[in-house]
Amino acid sequence: MATSYDYAPLFRSTVGFDRVFNLLENAQRARSISDWPPYDIVKTGDDSYRISIAVAGFAQEDLDVTFQSNLLTVSGKKQEAANDGYLHRGIAGRPFEHRFELADHVQVNGADLQNGLLSIDLVREIPEALKPRKIDIQTNALSQKVALAQIEAQKAA
Repeated sequence: MATSYDYAPLFRSTVGFDRVFNLLENAQRARSISDWPPYDIVKTGDDSYRISIAVAGFAQEDLDVTFQSNLLTVSGKKQEAANDGYLHRGIAGRPFEHRFELADHVQVNGADLQNGLLSIDLVREIPEALKPRKIDIQTNALSQKVALAQIEAQKAA
């Protein structure tokens, strides 16, 4: 049973959250696409992740991983092999495409194909300008200005 949500009322009552609602709509649409081949998403550290996709039977040259403006696309198209000799063909080799919407400041760190698993390492690198920083509170400067103003007021009187 597929349920679709209408985000129009939220667009009318919020400002600046357009991207969030677009991501929700895209994720909802993407669910109708096949989930083959299966994949895992694992958080490997505070700011690191790994996507592992089961690509048994695909060679490195059959796979394509692209990253562009917060969208990671993994696709595979197997070279056509001759059908000679197969009595049963159970290992799927059909073309596939997975799209992953990545958060801001998440970058692809590398990809590795080993034992039929394509592993893509991701890392979130927040720029220094966006990291929280401690602001020093100065009390002496303000109290000295008040004291000087009081002394000058007494001299004037």
